[in-house]
Amino acid sequence: MRFQTFAKLLFSALLVLGFAQAALAQQNNADILLAQVYQRGIAVEHYLVSEKYDGVRALWDGKTLRTRAGNVIAAPAWFTEHFPDTPLDGELWLARGQFDALSGAVRKAVPVDDEWREISYLIFELPKAPGTFAARVQRINAIVEQAHVPHLKAVTQFRVKNEAALQQKLKQVVASGGEGLMLHRADAPYVTGRSDVLLKLKLHLDAEATVIGHTAGRGKYQGKLGALVMETPEGVRFKLGTGFTDAQRENPPKIGSVVTYTYRDKTKLGKPKFASFLRVRDEK
Repeated sequence: MRFQTFAKLLFSALLVLGFAQAALAQQNNADILLAQVYQRGIAVEHYLVSEKYDGVRALWDGKTLRTRAGNVIAAPAWFTEHFPDTPLDGELWLARGQFDALSGAVRKAVPVDDEWREISYLIFELPKAPGTFAARVQRINAIVEQAHVPHLKAVTQFRVKNEAALQQKLKQVVASGGEGLMLHRADAPYVTGRSDVLLKLKLHLDAEATVIGHTAGRGKYQGKLGALVMETPEGVRFKLGTGFTDAQRENPPKIGSVVTYTYRDKTKLGKPKFASFLRVRDEK
C-alpha cells in the first residue's frame, strides 16, 4: 500500500512538472511566429512559398543560438563566429530525411565539429524587423550575401499562380524527399504567436501535444511502451500508439515532453484520427 501511495504521488508530481514545462514552452512560443494549417480556397498569389525543412528551429539573437523554447544550442564557436549582429530566425538543417542525425548532433552539450560541418542554418525571418515579409526576404538575402558564411543560407521564396500550381509543387517536393511547403503572406508585417499569415501545407497533417502518461505494451511489446497518453493544448486527451521504433518503445519520451504526431482528420470531439508518432520536439 505504501508503495502504491508513493507511486501515485510520484506520478502526480511528474504530471505537474510536465504541465509546467508545457506552459513555459507555450509562453516562449508566443515570442515567435508559428504556422496555421493550410486550407484550400485562399488566394495563394498573395503568399510567398518555400519548402518546409525538416530541421531544428533556431533563433540567433546576435550573440547566441537558441531553440524556440529559449535553450542555448551548443554550436561550435566557428559555426557562429561570422554571423551578423542582426537577429535571425531559421532552421538548422542537415538534409532531407536526416532529422534524427541532425537532432543527435544539435542536442550534444559538447559539439562535434565533423557533424556540424554538414549542418546549414537556413534563414526565413528577421525577428521584429519592419516592413512587409516580401521586403524582409530581400533584406535576408542581402544579409546572407554580405556575411559570406557558407553554412548561412537564405531560404528560397517563390510565388505560385494558383492552387493547381501549389499542389503540383507540393508533389514535387514530397517526391524528392521533402516534408511540405510553407506559405507566408507577402504583405504581412512581423508578427508572433500562431497566425494565419504563415501556413504549412503537407500531405499529412501534423500537430503537437504533451506526454502526460505511458501505457504498458502487450504481446510483442511486453515490457515496453504500449502507447503514450497525450494532451493537446486545447485539453483533448488521446493515446498515441503507432509510429515508434523498438528503441523508442524501450526508452519512450518522458512525461512532460512535447511530441509531434501526424494524423489524417479529427473526430467531433477533437481527437486526431490515425495518429502516428513523428518525433519529440527538439528543445534540449
